[in-house]
Amino acid sequence: MLRKLIDRPVAVTMIAVVLVILGIVSSRLLPVSLVPDVDAPYITVQIPAEGLPARQIDETVIAPLRQQLIQLPSLRELRSESREGSGVIHLTFEQGSDLDYLFIEANEKIDRSLSALPRDLERPKVIKASATDIPAFYINLTVRGEGPSRGAADDGLHPVSERFAELSRFASQVIVKRIEQLPEVAMVDMSGAVSPEILVIPDAGKLRQAGITAAELEAAIRNADVEIGSLTIRDGEYQYNVKFQSVITSRADIERILLRIHGRIYTMGDLAQVIEHPRPRQGMVLSDGRDALTLAVVKQSDARMSRLKGEIDRLLGEFRHDYPDVEFTVTRDQTELLDYSISNLVNNIIVGALLACVVILFFMRDMKSPMLVILTIPVTLIISVLVFYLFGISINIISLSGLVLGIGMMVDNSIIVIDNMTARWLRGERLATAVVRGTGEVLTPMLSSVLTTCAVFIPLIFLNGMAGALFYDQAMAVTITLFVAYGVSVTLLPVYYRWWYRRQEAFRPSAWLERFSFEGVERVYESALKWFFRRRWLMWGIYAVSIAGLAVLFLTVGKERLPRMTYSDMLVRIDWNDRISAEENGRRTAELVARLGDRIEQSTIMAGVQQFILSHTDQTGIAEAVVYLKCRDAADVEPVQRAIRDDLAAHAPGALCSFGVSGNVFDMIFAEREALLTARLRATSGRSPDPEALQALIGRIREALPGQTISDAPMQEDLLYVARPERMALYGIGYAQLVAALRNALNENTLFTIASGDETLPVVLGSNQRDLERLLAETFITTPEAEIPVRTLLRQTRTRDLKQIVAGPEGNYYPLDLAPRAADVPQVMATIRRVVAADEGFEVSFSGSYFSNRGMVRQLVGVLVVALLLLYFILAAQFESLLQPWIILSEIVIDLFGAIVVLWCCGQTLNLMSMIGLVVVCGIVINDSILKIDTINTLRRDGLSLRHAILEAGRRRLKAIVMTSLTTILAVAPFLVRGDMGSDLQFPMSLVIISGMTVGTLVSVLFIPLAYYEIYRPRR
Repeated sequence: MLRKLIDRPVAVTMIAVVLVILGIVSSRLLPVSLVPDVDAPYITVQIPAEGLPARQIDETVIAPLRQQLIQLPSLRELRSESREGSGVIHLTFEQGSDLDYLFIEANEKIDRSLSALPRDLERPKVIKASATDIPAFYINLTVRGEGPSRGAADDGLHPVSERFAELSRFASQVIVKRIEQLPEVAMVDMSGAVSPEILVIPDAGKLRQAGITAAELEAAIRNADVEIGSLTIRDGEYQYNVKFQSVITSRADIERILLRIHGRIYTMGDLAQVIEHPRPRQGMVLSDGRDALTLAVVKQSDARMSRLKGEIDRLLGEFRHDYPDVEFTVTRDQTELLDYSISNLVNNIIVGALLACVVILFFMRDMKSPMLVILTIPVTLIISVLVFYLFGISINIISLSGLVLGIGMMVDNSIIVIDNMTARWLRGERLATAVVRGTGEVLTPMLSSVLTTCAVFIPLIFLNGMAGALFYDQAMAVTITLFVAYGVSVTLLPVYYRWWYRRQEAFRPSAWLERFSFEGVERVYESALKWFFRRRWLMWGIYAVSIAGLAVLFLTVGKERLPRMTYSDMLVRIDWNDRISAEENGRRTAELVARLGDRIEQSTIMAGVQQFILSHTDQTGIAEAVVYLKCRDAADVEPVQRAIRDDLAAHAPGALCSFGVSGNVFDMIFAEREALLTARLRATSGRSPDPEALQALIGRIREALPGQTISDAPMQEDLLYVARPERMALYGIGYAQLVAALRNALNENTLFTIASGDETLPVVLGSNQRDLERLLAETFITTPEAEIPVRTLLRQTRTRDLKQIVAGPEGNYYPLDLAPRAADVPQVMATIRRVVAADEGFEVSFSGSYFSNRGMVRQLVGVLVVALLLLYFILAAQFESLLQPWIILSEIVIDLFGAIVVLWCCGQTLNLMSMIGLVVVCGIVINDSILKIDTINTLRRDGLSLRHAILEAGRRRLKAIVMTSLTTILAVAPFLVRGDMGSDLQFPMSLVIISGMTVGTLVSVLFIPLAYYEIYRPRR
C-alpha cells in the first residue's frame, strides 16, 4: 500500500489539503478558554438570615438543612458555616456525579425543610458550580468626578450620594441588560448596588395634638387600601372585570394618601415626614476608594474568550461615549491571562519546533530533511485540531500543553522515519525501495512507541476529583496528536521524501554541513559501551542505588497540590473583629489601601455582605472585607503583604487577615482551600463548643506547641437588651407592643411596597435617629395613663460567643488551623491528641491538605503502576516475550531517580504537574529502548552474534536516539523560562521531562545493552 501511495503524490496532497482546510475551519469553531468546561463537583447553599446571630442560625436553620442534605447520594464532604446574618453549606460530591440531578435533589430536600425553618426566613439559594461560572472579568462602575467614599454621613440617612443611587438603578436596568444581550455572555452578577426605600417618620408633636397614637397611625395606613386588586361581576350570561386604579409611584403620591382616624380625614403628609433615601447597606464596593458597582461577567461555556473580550471592549467603548458621567474599569481580566498564556504556549511550540529543526539540520547534514519536518508539524497540528473538534475538546491551557508534549514526540516519529529511509539509501538501495522498506521497518516499533506513550497518559483521566476531569483534555490531546503524527509520518512524509529527492541519484549532505560528522560521537559511544561491558558491576550498582534513592526521595521531597506561580495581584481577606457597620468597614479598608501608596495600581474593596448570586466570591460578614489589589509587578506582592500586616498590627491589632490568589479559574479549581493541618475540636456534648472552655483548650495546645503560631478563637461580643417583665406588667404593656415599637424605631416595619419601573420600593414606618441609646430613650409606647419610654422596659447586658459556628457530618466543631512543616505533622497531631485527651469535654480529629496532598500523590503513584502494567502488556505483545519488557521497563527506576534528584536540587516539590511529568517520562523515555531492542532482535535473526548485534544496533540507532531525545527536550525547554501562569504550571513538568530524558538517553544507550547481554549471554 505504501508503494502505491508514494507513486501518487498528487492524490495524497489533495487528501492532506482537504483535511487541513477542515482543520482550519474547525479551529474557528472551537471554544477557547483557560481550562476545559467541566462541572465542579460542588453545590453551595446560601442562607440569608439578616439579624440572626451565628448560634441561632446554626441551631434553627443550618441543623435542619444539614440533616436533610447529608442524605444526598455521592456526597463526599459537607461543611456548614454560620455567622451573624448569614450561613452557608458547602457540599462536595464525587467527581463525575450527575450535578443536574443532585441540584434538583438538594432543592427538594430544602423544600421539605422549610416547615422547620423560621417563618420569615428567605428561602435558601442553591448554587451549582461550574468552571465556566468563574467570571471572565469584573467591570467596576463609578460616578465620574466623585471623590473617595465618605462612609456614613452625619445624619446616618445618606451613606451614598444621590448620583450613585441613580447609577445603581441605571446599571441594573440598562448596563446589565445590554451586556447580557451579548451571545457570548451567560449572565452578569452584580454587587455594590444601593436600593431606595421610602421612610415614613411620624411627627410626635402633631400626633400628640391630634390624640393619635403610633399604633393608630400604622393601622390607618394599613387600612388605606393602597394595594387595590380587582373584582369580577357576573351579569347573567356576561362577566365583567371591575378594576380600581390607584397610582402610587413616588414619595409625593404617598404624602397625599388619605387617612381616616377618629372620624377625621388627614393626609400622610399632615402627620408624618416622608423621605426617600437609600436602604441601609449591609455591604459596599469601593473601586480605588470610590463607591462602585462591580459586575462579574460570566461567559457562555461554548463561547470563545477572545470574541467575548472583543465584544465587551466594543460595548464599553459605546458606554463611555454614551454615558460620559460613568467610569468603567475592567479588573481581574482572565482574558489577559488567557491571551498571554496561550500566546506563550504557541510561541513555545514554535520555538521548540524550530530548535528541533536545527538539531535535525546538523545531525542529518541536509537542508531538505528539516523542511520535511517543518511541513509535517503544521499539518499534524491542524489535523489534530480537526479531531479536537470532532471529540468536543476546547483550546485551553491543558489541551495546549498536551500539544506541546505531542510535538516533541511527533518530531521523534519524523526523525525516525527520515533517518531510517536515509540510512537504507546510504547503504545503496534505490530511493523508492529505501523509502518503502525504511518506513515499513519502523512501522511496528513506532506504533508500539505511540501505544506505550498513550498508555501512560490515558490513566490520568482516572484521577479522582477535578484533576482527572481536567487532565482528560491533556491525555486526549497527546493521544490524538501522536496518532495523527504517526499517520502523517508513515504516509505523507515518505511520499514527500521520495518526491523531494527524486532528482538525486544518492543522498548527499549539503556542502556547508559536510564537516559536521557524527562518526566521532559513534566512536566515543563504542569505547564507552565496551568500557562498561568490562565493568558491568558498576551499572548494577547504579541501579541498586537508584532503587534505594528513589524510595528515600519520594518520602522526603515536599508535596503540594500545585507548583508556586507568579502573580502581580492578590486577594486580601480582612476581618476587623469589631462591631462595625458596612460603611465603617469600607472606610477603614479604604484608608488601609490608601496607606500602601503607589505600589498599588488598582484596588477593589468588597466590604460587608455582597449581593452576588453565584459563589465565585467568598461570603463575608458585615465586619469583613475582601480586597483585590493589583500591584505594579510581581516583586511588589510580598512587600505589600508585609505592609498590610504591619499596618493592621499598628492600627487594628485585633484584626485578622489572610492572603490568596486573585481568583483565576485554575486556582479557584485547584488551589488549597484548607490549611496544611486542621485540628477539628468537638465538644463531647455534641453541641457547639463553649467559648470559654474552647479558649482555655486552645491556650493549653499553644503551650504544648511553642513553635506553632496559634491564634485564639475569634469571638464576638454583643450588647444584649433583655425585656423587664415586671415593669411591662406594671404599665400593662405586652410583648407585641414592645416588639412593634422597636420595629418602628429600627426602621424594620415595612408597611407596603410600590412598583417603580422594574423595582419594588418598600415603604417603611420608622425613625431618622441612628444613635441607639437616644433612639431607645426617644421611643415611647402610649398607654391610657402615660407615654412609657422603651428604655425603661429594657435592661442592657453583654454576651460573648464564637464569631463563626462550623459544622460537618459529625456535628459542630472548631477548626484550629496549623501550619507545621510536613515532616512535623505526625508529632503535632500526637501532641494535640494528648492535650485534648486530658480534657473530658473535648475530642479531636484531623483534616487538611497534608492528607489530601498525600492522597493525590498516592493516586498518581497508582496511575503510574497502572501505566507500567499497560506498558508491560503492550511490549510483551510486540516482542512476543515476557522477559524483554522487563529489560525496557527496568530503566524507568534510574530515570525517575534522576528526575526527582534534579527536582529536589531545584527546590521544587512533588505536585500535580511534576507527578504528571514523571508519568510522561515513563512513557516517552522507553521509546528509544524499544527501537534499540527491536533492532538487536532483527540483527540476531539475521545471524549476528549477541555481542556483535548489540554493538551494531547501538551504532545504527545512536543518531536517532540522540536526535529524538534532543528534540523532545528542546520542545519543552522554553517552559523553563517562568513568568506567567502557563509557564509556571508547566515548569516542574518540563524540568522532570528534561532531566528524565537526559538520564534516560544515557541509560538507553548504555544500561539497556548491558541488561540485554546479561539476560541472553551464554551461561557456562
